[in-house]
Amino acid sequence: MIGRGLVVAASFLTRVPGLHRRDPDVAAATPWFPVVGALVGGVVGAVGWGVARTTSPLLGGVVAVVAGLLVTGAFHEDGLGDVADAFVGGWTPEDRLRILGDSRHGTYGVAAICGSILVRAVALGSLAPGDVLRAAVLAHALGRAGALVAMLVGRPAAATGLGADYIRRLPRPRVLVALAVVGGATVALDPLRGALMVASVVGVGVAMSAWARRKVGGVTGDALGATEQLGEIAVLLVAVATA
Repeated sequence: MIGRGLVVAASFLTRVPGLHRRDPDVAAATPWFPVVGALVGGVVGAVGWGVARTTSPLLGGVVAVVAGLLVTGAFHEDGLGDVADAFVGGWTPEDRLRILGDSRHGTYGVAAICGSILVRAVALGSLAPGDVLRAAVLAHALGRAGALVAMLVGRPAAATGLGADYIRRLPRPRVLVALAVVGGATVALDPLRGALMVASVVGVGVAMSAWARRKVGGVTGDALGATEQLGEIAVLLVAVATA
């Protein structure tokens, strides 16, 4: 059961050849999202560390973020772009939901995606090479934990869709355990910095849930992707500010 949950979560959140496939039981695998995030962050951090050691820290940060895009297929970036287009550019809840359902990105969406990539690349490039791996692992793990927070405190925007399905079928006790484990491990690793990272991610999850409720009546799958992106950024900003 444990192995299957991890595989289902990894197949949903990544685009690794031979692993990615559709599975109807993704909601049951949500407690494993932070673990998959930590694995993705390990790849991102290792690439960033290696490039930074052989070229420059800034180039290491850029290549690290690109590596993350390749592993995940820009899955969460797509959600961020859709939310930026809909929540900023839409005038009514109906209009925003229509924009969320459009696979194309507009000006706000492209700007949000570019901004996210730029901030994360510069943040990783601002860290010493030895700190890049830990920062990347924490950012990706906690970013996905932030999405779980949004699911826990939010309500679905519609009766159907990814967001609605996850929230309705969310295994809440197991998700709470997963959040306690990842949060506790982060704080144990570095009490002050870890506490700031956890608090920032919880704040992002709660804020996105409230924003989505005000804009479209509740959380959507795209809002969860945006939450992950903003959570990553928040963790990296804390890492840089407290380095």
